[in-house]
Amino acid sequence: MIPPLIVQHALEHGLDLIAITDHNASANVRAVQKAAQGADLTVLPGMEVQSREDVHLLTLFENLETLAAWQIEIDKSLPDLPNRPDFFGEQYVVDETGRFVRSEERLLSTSTRLSIDKIFERVSSMGGIVIPAHVERLAYGLFPTLGLISKKWQVLALEISRHTSPIKAARMFPALGKHPLIQSGDVHRLDEFLGTTIFTLMTPSLLEIRMAFNHLDGREVFIET
Repeated sequence: MIPPLIVQHALEHGLDLIAITDHNASANVRAVQKAAQGADLTVLPGMEVQSREDVHLLTLFENLETLAAWQIEIDKSLPDLPNRPDFFGEQYVVDETGRFVRSEERLLSTSTRLSIDKIFERVSSMGGIVIPAHVERLAYGLFPTLGLISKKWQVLALEISRHTSPIKAARMFPALGKHPLIQSGDVHRLDEFLGTTIFTLMTPSLLEIRMAFNHLDGREVFIET
């Protein structure tokens, strides 16, 4: 999963827009963006945050500067625990060629102290988008974990996993039908790219994605079955 191979495999799957959303971390986003320079691929900066309720939430931003500010807040909310590479695996930071830069010594595979309410509030105030991730999944999915969508949250869209379809997911959780859906490959390995979510956008940007979720001015989003 080094940056050049991420870019190569995304292009081989016909993708022209991806987001890098590592777990509670963003140190490798810039490297993938650099690796994609000159290619027909836009790389959005983001992060997958684990709330204190043990729900996974995708957080997306327009630029690296805002993502860096969000990372500071996440770092403050993480428990001060060391990573155990023998159990959780190494947490490498690399450059755009894939060369080793450093290891992240702090454990990232854990919950933050931030509630879902707080995550929606802070990310929205920073101009970002929050998308609850793989909402139907038993592990860290919104519906099996909490069973609801709060009116406090500014939910623009929900993400379903690669292991279901919009129809199947809506049968399990009817509340899904009230929101636009995306489907992610949740790519941890190079053979897991999916590319079933189709956006109609003027430009590949967070602003345009927000418009697609709201069906504004011809912008749309759907999952290709």
